[in-house]
Amino acid sequence: MTGHIPRHAVVIASGGLDSSAVAYLLASQGASVSLLSFDYGQRHRKELKHAALIAKQLGSSHEVVDLRGLGRLLGGSALTDTTVAVPDGHYSDDSMRITVVPNRNAIMLSVAAGVAVASKADTVAFGAHAGDHAIYPDCRPEFLEQLARTIRVGNEGFLAEDFQLLAPFLNATKADIVTAAAELGVPFEQTWSCYKGCDLHCGTCGTCWERREAFQLASVEDPTRYEAAATEEPR
Repeated sequence: MTGHIPRHAVVIASGGLDSSAVAYLLASQGASVSLLSFDYGQRHRKELKHAALIAKQLGSSHEVVDLRGLGRLLGGSALTDTTVAVPDGHYSDDSMRITVVPNRNAIMLSVAAGVAVASKADTVAFGAHAGDHAIYPDCRPEFLEQLARTIRVGNEGFLAEDFQLLAPFLNATKADIVTAAAELGVPFEQTWSCYKGCDLHCGTCGTCWERREAFQLASVEDPTRYEAAATEEPR
């Protein structure tokens, strides 16, 4: 983790393992944490309920930004377009590129930066990790560096002087996050990863594969209930 320990952090919260671990990590360091979620018309919008559960566990505020109108314009992604099927298989497979939502993190982080200015927060944090780099350009270190610079320039004189855009797990694996989350006491059963958004995790889509694999590699018990077992062991 780089940067100073936040005093007040606006955390982009999806309700998943990564953002929940970020929120718990910063809270454990004494930061005041505000959770910010986005409804962009994602087919797995039930994740928003899980973000609310995490906020309740932390005793943190939780706001949901309505971007459904924008989401309708971001077609072609399996996450926002119901005519596009969510692919099954390993998360690193090329088929997972269909889950990219154009400019999603830039949009969310820009909104979060505005919230940080308004609330005088010194940090905006999100849960990008090393496993995202291959598929999602907006989870890579160079994106983080460039956007942080843009936010500072665009809000000069209004941001906290020590403002930082923080991704504590940027160079960590998903298994590393599960290990850290277990130590922090993240309630895994209250987090949501599956892109299909059914009653249970499907067990076959890329994010379910990644979740199962992370628990196995971390040697941490996985409390997740899956609708179906994968056809092979995660790699």
